[in-house]
Amino acid sequence: MLKHIKLLALSSALAVTGLAAQADEVTIAYQTGIDPSKVAQADGLYEKATASKINWRKFESGAEVIAAVASGDVPIGNIGSSPLAAGASRGLPIQTFLVTAVIGDSEALVVRNGAKISKPQDLIGKKVAVPFVSTTHYSLLAALKHWKVDPKQVQIINLRPSEISAAWARGDIDAAYVWEPALGKARASGKVLVSSQQVAKWGAPTYDLWIVRKDFAEKNPQFLTQFAKVTGEAYARYNADPKAYAANPDNVAKIARLTGSDPADVPLLLAGNVYPSLKQQTELLQKPFSKAVSDTAAFLKSQGKVDALQPDYAPYVTNRFVKSALDAQLAAK
Repeated sequence: MLKHIKLLALSSALAVTGLAAQADEVTIAYQTGIDPSKVAQADGLYEKATASKINWRKFESGAEVIAAVASGDVPIGNIGSSPLAAGASRGLPIQTFLVTAVIGDSEALVVRNGAKISKPQDLIGKKVAVPFVSTTHYSLLAALKHWKVDPKQVQIINLRPSEISAAWARGDIDAAYVWEPALGKARASGKVLVSSQQVAKWGAPTYDLWIVRKDFAEKNPQFLTQFAKVTGEAYARYNADPKAYAANPDNVAKIARLTGSDPADVPLLLAGNVYPSLKQQTELLQKPFSKAVSDTAAFLKSQGKVDALQPDYAPYVTNRFVKSALDAQLAAK
């Protein structure tokens, strides 16, 4: 009887996840954040699981991804919680369906050696570069608020990560709040003043995540379930033994190649984030996450970065696909 029930559960899970009716070809926008799913991406596991051709397009910032998704050019994109809050506040037809990482030391405010910045108040009058409406922009503003430094007293400049690296090399900026690979290049001749791990403890957590257009999600639930399942399996491999995973040169090389990072930085940056399991994500992608998005949006509005707020951000978050992926995973055991 137990075996019969288990087979029925597996059959039901397969019906939900679907191995046959998949999208034929999908364009996915990804960024250069460090996480274990990059290994699965490099190994072609998403294509194998979804039986689809995936065109991976690399973007430099969440704002660029949001623009591509809003236009309908890209149905799935990797962004941070700050761009999500901004996009949701505009009423874009998107949903978060998967959390890539709870951001920690992989994003940081780095100050240039010789810029005479040894404490937060020294940022006054200095040129600080950051991609606007990104998680690092949100973290920078939150840090300045915590330090009681008026953002208007700081020369905050809107630059993309590649532009930050170029400006840093020229000596045009004094500090930057950014992620890899620009972060590693800045740290080579600078020091970290604060990371997003500490800013989260001050009450401003940030996340990396995957969004999907609602019209695509309605037509392709199997694709998204399989996408979540592959990501969950990648995270399970990392979380089983983080040190051994990060010590594996093959893993490091694949992540470095996809993100443009220095391989020497990858182990440290992997350890700088938290990668939630599918079970944890089914709980996170409910009230806790929608509240975080709402809080982020409210902060952005207070800073004049968004014009209006949604009455409820829950419609922009769903745990449907991580739950389906978890059900299929449990049924297969």
